[in-house]
Amino acid sequence: MNPSFAFLRPTIRWMPALALAALAGCGGNNLDPILGTPTVGIAPTVTVTQPAASTPIVTGVATNSRVFATFSKPMNAASLTPASFTLACPAGAPVTASVGYDATTRTATLTPASALPTNTTCVATVTTAAQDSQGFALAANYAWSFSTGAGGDVTAPTTLLVTPGNGATGVCLTREASATFSEPMDPASVNVSTFTVTDNGTPVAGTVSYDAASRTARFVPTSATGFLPSKAFVASIKSGATGVKDLAGNALAADRVFGFTTGTTPCVAAVDLRSAASYGAFGGNAGVTNQGINTVIGGNVGSTAACTLITGLHDAANVYTETPLNIGAVGGSIACGPPAPGTTTTLAAATQARADAQTAYSALAALPPGTDPGAGQLGGLVLAPRVYTSAGGTFAITSGNLTLDAQGDSNAVWVFQSASALTVGLTATPRSVLLINGAQAKNVFWQVGSAARIEDGSTMVGTIIAPAGVTVSTSGQLAQTTLTGRAIGLTASVTLVNTTIVAP
Repeated sequence: MNPSFAFLRPTIRWMPALALAALAGCGGNNLDPILGTPTVGIAPTVTVTQPAASTPIVTGVATNSRVFATFSKPMNAASLTPASFTLACPAGAPVTASVGYDATTRTATLTPASALPTNTTCVATVTTAAQDSQGFALAANYAWSFSTGAGGDVTAPTTLLVTPGNGATGVCLTREASATFSEPMDPASVNVSTFTVTDNGTPVAGTVSYDAASRTARFVPTSATGFLPSKAFVASIKSGATGVKDLAGNALAADRVFGFTTGTTPCVAAVDLRSAASYGAFGGNAGVTNQGINTVIGGNVGSTAACTLITGLHDAANVYTETPLNIGAVGGSIACGPPAPGTTTTLAAATQARADAQTAYSALAALPPGTDPGAGQLGGLVLAPRVYTSAGGTFAITSGNLTLDAQGDSNAVWVFQSASALTVGLTATPRSVLLINGAQAKNVFWQVGSAARIEDGSTMVGTIIAPAGVTVSTSGQLAQTTLTGRAIGLTASVTLVNTTIVAP
């Protein structure tokens, strides 16, 4: 989102109700269609462009490509003309073009009358002559550059990935259907007419959007509860003259059809860690200890204990009881209690982080329990996103690696509930958690009732919150152990030995 627009929206959101009502009564429909807040007096902005506005500039753009600009607000179509939306290739050499506007997507399309020159840097500009539907103009001209390639694009786009995968079963109800394309697409061609989902032939009500950065179209059911449970659905992306098209106007060569069957439960949402999200390691009220010289922690380190209980570590400002054999670098800062370098301010930050971690832990523990597909043993399994609950109270990843398969959904969330312990790897037998098909470490959560242990050389993923603390590797071990996530002890300490923590 354009920065000038980003800082204005929050200002409107906290205005008193009477002021909002007064603004809303200034004539016409003056409410933002997404936030539901008044938009009177807020200048429209360009939020997305194709080719993308980026540094360095996009290169190799097809000479028969069109240019697109999507706006933050509904626009006055009459104000979007070849005079207000221009293209020059190179700068100073205007391109003859026509301009159209699609109200559904708030996107203006500039179509050159002939092929653009090859291997040339072009400048596209939306001027202050462009106005929103209430007559407010852009605050300033918006210009971006891109470079053409050696010729035109005559290749039909394809779908690289669809989600849920064709034939997927047990799909959570609030999941979206999506398709990722092989090249940038015409945003106006991706809509509820070209991307549909049906239930036994009956169309499902939903909204369709297109994300230019990831080249992904998404269908989200209108119902707040998502798709109906235990039903078979068919998603279709239309090809041909009335189907989806790339920037050069090439249509999908053939319809893309995929089916999936829902389960009975909503999708799991990621838990808000609040201030605790900035910590790579947090040692409750007992400190954080590092042994070894190869420990590197991304993010902050904290504890509500005195700073004397932070050992073997340093941040940019202070050293915390390091020795020649115990040296660990902290990428962020260390928050702990007095004495110095602890202060009331750093203690307050640590106290807040611990409270936020406790809130997140309670939220994870309160989720409806799920299945235990390996009777507590997760090694060797490939698991789809959902809640998993250990029937026996412990989870172990010791008999093999654990694979988490997002099935193409980058928002997929896994929650593992263990009433007692979590063990990853065995002595001299490291294990790993692997992420595939779009899975992200930031969406993996381990709620552990007592303590968690990651054996030396293992590769772990996700946020671990354990009241009795987290131990990574064993004193004297030289093998590097990696956690892409967070190690959070609510009351006990976090102990690290030659550990790399990568904050997700």
